[in-house]
Amino acid sequence: MIVPGVCSKRQARETALSDGAQPIDPPVVPGVADPFSEDLLLGGKARLRQPLDGYRAAIDPVLLAASVSATPGQRVLEAGTGHGAAAICLARRVADCSVTGIEIQPDLVRLANDNARLNGLAGSVQVMIGDLVRPLPRVAAGGFDHVMANPPYLEAARADPSPEAARAVANVEGEAGLDVWLSFMLCMVRPKGTITLIHRADRLDDILTLLAGQAGELTVFPIWPKQGRAAKRIIVRARKGIRTPMSLSPGLVMHEEDGAYTAAADEILRGGPNPIRT
Repeated sequence: MIVPGVCSKRQARETALSDGAQPIDPPVVPGVADPFSEDLLLGGKARLRQPLDGYRAAIDPVLLAASVSATPGQRVLEAGTGHGAAAICLARRVADCSVTGIEIQPDLVRLANDNARLNGLAGSVQVMIGDLVRPLPRVAAGGFDHVMANPPYLEAARADPSPEAARAVANVEGEAGLDVWLSFMLCMVRPKGTITLIHRADRLDDILTLLAGQAGELTVFPIWPKQGRAAKRIIVRARKGIRTPMSLSPGLVMHEEDGAYTAAADEILRGGPNPIRT
């Protein structure tokens, strides 16, 4: 994964992780390429192993983590953790923040926990297998200060799913539609706690409709690909049970005309301050 201001490189397999745990992928066979890459996030402050083929995290989870208003000592839940990119970035950005992840795909649960160990964050980031539409007995409703998510962007009726299973699950809504994701997030966060999600800009109307009457102090943060272009992504942050009116943030322009990242985008993706002002 190439992240602005961040080195992306293929590396030899890690023979031992920070706490001595062994990686989940198969042993190296001479003449056979490593099926994983190791990518550096937050200006090299975080490392992420992910498959070369199939679902790969992009910059969206890095932006998501940057937008959560967590402080040291608080508890955060991530719905749909994937490889663990957002959870690891948040734990690296906020010292002593506890992040619990829920992920439906067992292989990604193992990989996310391996990535937490790789970063020395096994005590701060824990990912478990879970399904948003079924009870999660080990996760208490209302037990988190913040809940974050990067839900699948495409509605099943409008999507042409990838034949690669992990990528299809990550990108296309399944049994859990956007309404289920938001209901789960609101259920798991404490009263007056925040939910934060990143999504396609054309789903903003759906998000606002689903949150109406349940959350307030809602901030919409557009992400513009270039100056003067329509926003493709939005970050939405809201507080449960609050009636404060919505605000529209100036947002973030990601790229200069030559394709380079803007100084503001590069700063955030290197671990700079939360882009959503409070």
